[in-house]
Amino acid sequence: MDGDPAVEPQLDALSLTLPLPYRVALLTVLGIWGWGANLHYLYGIKIDVPGLIRYPSRASSAQAPHYRTAYRLAATAATGVGLSLVFFWLLTRRDPSRVLAYDWLPMTTLGGLALLLLVPLPRRLQQLLRPSAASTAGGSGGGGGGNVVPLWASLPQDGRRRFAAMVRRVALGGLAEPQHGKFGDVLLADVVTSYAKVLGDVFVCVCMFFFPSSPGREASATDRPDRDCGGAVIVPLIMAAPSAARLRQCLIEYVRARRAREPGGQHLANALKYFSAFPVIVLSALQRPDGSPGDASAASLRQAWIIAVLINSLYSFYWDVTRDWDLTLLTEARDSVGQPWGLRRRLYIRPAPQIYYAVIAMDLMLRCTWSLKLSPHLGRVGAHGDFESSLFLMELLEVFRRWVWIFFRVETEWIRTTGNAALGADDLLLGDYQGKYDDEDD
Repeated sequence: MDGDPAVEPQLDALSLTLPLPYRVALLTVLGIWGWGANLHYLYGIKIDVPGLIRYPSRASSAQAPHYRTAYRLAATAATGVGLSLVFFWLLTRRDPSRVLAYDWLPMTTLGGLALLLLVPLPRRLQQLLRPSAASTAGGSGGGGGGNVVPLWASLPQDGRRRFAAMVRRVALGGLAEPQHGKFGDVLLADVVTSYAKVLGDVFVCVCMFFFPSSPGREASATDRPDRDCGGAVIVPLIMAAPSAARLRQCLIEYVRARRAREPGGQHLANALKYFSAFPVIVLSALQRPDGSPGDASAASLRQAWIIAVLINSLYSFYWDVTRDWDLTLLTEARDSVGQPWGLRRRLYIRPAPQIYYAVIAMDLMLRCTWSLKLSPHLGRVGAHGDFESSLFLMELLEVFRRWVWIFFRVETEWIRTTGNAALGADDLLLGDYQGKYDDEDD
């Protein structure tokens, strides 16, 4: 197919260098690194994340902290994806026909990444490898082939096994009991909503691998992304699934609250937030890429879509600030004496309060772009590489926003869980806010 004009103009610069399967893999690896960084920083400020998500604690202080095992998993995933990408570049040399022909390599990499995350070693095989790993580590260093054993044996097998169980539960909107790790399920489900577009991209990759994007072309997952592959309905449904799962979790919490004779209005309001994503996706899917700008029905759909985007963005921003982070900026308590204006009494994350104001502003801006990214019709109207680059940038920014969000969401849960019992010298105390902050630990 070298030099075929029907092929070469279809591939933009981003698809030549970083085809869609590699973009999905990169976003996934960044998420793993981000989780390790979350654990690392929160461990440093004495917030017990494993305790909050009911993850088994270390048996002794000699064992590595949880963040190190997360880093080890991230490094393994990054190494595999990185080597595959370099090999892909060497094979294709940015030649369009070669990029299309070698689509099996990034798809194999994507499948391997999924196995790494979701399929831990069987317990019996893990027990067999551990003694071998110990003997290899304690030997004289001979035999290069033995290095593979310590790598696989040192990966967090139990953590991956637990993660796979959480994914199965959360995928259906399930929710563990509070004493069994409910907060972990909530965190994971919220993270998956940020990967809604990435999940749609996974389906597009698989669809393009088996079905050509247009008549006369060969099927290739590394072709220019065809976001209508498989029909105009499947991708929007996939993108809506994370919000539907999180909505079901909110309804489960509401039912539990009513059974305990507790008010459950907050859970219904939270469910409404996730429901507000559906009009954005549906109205976007109804818009035709070939619609005339002067078409009255097309104009009405676009106006309704813009209104839905604004509602979803602003409602989600309000919930982030007021409910997820317990900040007072959007409430009447913003002027309370003894706290930084618009924040709250206890602040763990430094530098406070500046970082809180910066994160609030960042969250508002990126919430708006994220709602736009929930719109599948934008992928159909982008015929040029600039759009694919912009879309990938928005996905990167959403992963970054969610990474930052986790710091403050976990901090808030820690404050709610520990109450005044955990109040220490590292907190910003009522009456201590005089524009000065002590960054030293006790």
